[in-house]
Parts: sequence; C-alpha cells; structure tokens
Amino acid sequence: MNTFTSIKISELAEADRPREKLLLKGKSALSDAELIAILIGSGTPSMSAVDLSRHILSSVNHNLADLARLSIQDLKKFKGIGEAKAITIVAALELGRRRKDAEPKVKPKITCSRDIYELMKPELFDEQVEFFYLLLLSRSNQVMKKHLISQGGTAGTVVDTKVVFKIALEHLAQSIILVHNHPSGNLRPSEQDKRLTERMVKIGRELDLPVLDHVIYTDDGYFSFADEGIL
Repeated sequence: MNTFTSIKISELAEADRPREKLLLKGKSALSDAELIAILIGSGTPSMSAVDLSRHILSSVNHNLADLARLSIQDLKKFKGIGEAKAITIVAALELGRRRKDAEPKVKPKITCSRDIYELMKPELFDEQVEFFYLLLLSRSNQVMKKHLISQGGTAGTVVDTKVVFKIALEHLAQSIILVHNHPSGNLRPSEQDKRLTERMVKIGRELDLPVLDHVIYTDDGYFSFADEGIL
C-alpha cells in the first residue's frame, strides 16, 4: 500500500510543503513563493524556505520581472541565500525568459496571392539567382514553414517533385504553395514553369495534398497561377 499519497498537506512541516503540494496538486497550485522555495530548498533556523521566498518577493513588490533583474550579489544580501541558491534562482528565471523568447509567434495566414508575395520578400528581394521555395500550410491556411527546395543560376533551378512532396508529407502539411523568383524581372511563366506546375498539381490531387498556388516572384511584382486560373 502506498502511504505517500495519503499525507495531508496541512500535516507537513511548512518547509516541506511546496514539493509535496506540487506532487499532490500539480505545479499550477503553487504560489510564486512556494516555487522559489523549491528552488532554494531550505531557509534559515528562524525562517522557512517559503517565508524566505516571500521576503525576497516582497522586496521586489512580488514582481517576477523585477526579481529577474536582481544579480547574484543582490540575492546574496538576503540572509539564508548563499551563492549556490542565488545562482539557482538566477538560472531558473533565465530559463523562463528563454522559454518566453522561444514561444511560437503567430503564424501568417495566406488569404490571397498578395500575402504570398509579401511573405517571400525577405527571402527573394534583390536576389540575382533563382530560388525555389515550398510553403507548407495548415488546414486553416497558416504557414507552417518556408522550405528552400533548390537554388540555381540566373536562368533557372532544378526542382525534384519527389523531394517536394516528401517534405510536405513529413511535415503533415494540409496544402502547399510553390514560389520561385525570376531575377530577370520577367513575370511570365516559362513552358518549364507550366509543365512543373501541372505535374505538381496532378500529384497533389492524387495525394490529397493540394497545390493552392504557384507564384513567380520579381522585385516589381508577381505572377500567380491561381489568379490566372491555370492551376
């Protein structure tokens, strides 16, 4: 019989409560002070880890952003916080900051060919050779990923159809858009562009992975196969 889970939080010593509370009720049930108490592990003979954490938080008006600005030396000024505990607090807050930085940004949504053109400007503006990109879209037409398929010369680039659909399937895309640039500034698709598009559209239908558009990019404008009704 597991007697651990029968322990009541109210029966635990205050210094031990945060860890047990996390196990019994989950991390969201803990206060900021209790979470910091887990980090520092112990308090002082006259102050529990929780009370020490409350004291530290009180010094920054319970603002975690201000707490994150404290240096190791600042934290060591609190009785019971040595260098090791101060480093632990600083490291934990830095991880929190990095996680926030790593949170996914709102993904752009494609509603028309102009959205595609604007989306690809950072990659294709002022380029002197051809690049072929694949846009992977979700069911709601949000761009999951821009993927460079190939890079060529001033007059063309080689595109392997199998590679295009392999990438799309691996990323669980719901639809795709093809984009390549014409460094010459010519907006009209070549016969090779037309054949490639036709082949891609046919394979996409067979795989239930539709090709929504093929856009030819130039710095001065673009050509959309979808807008011209030739997909």
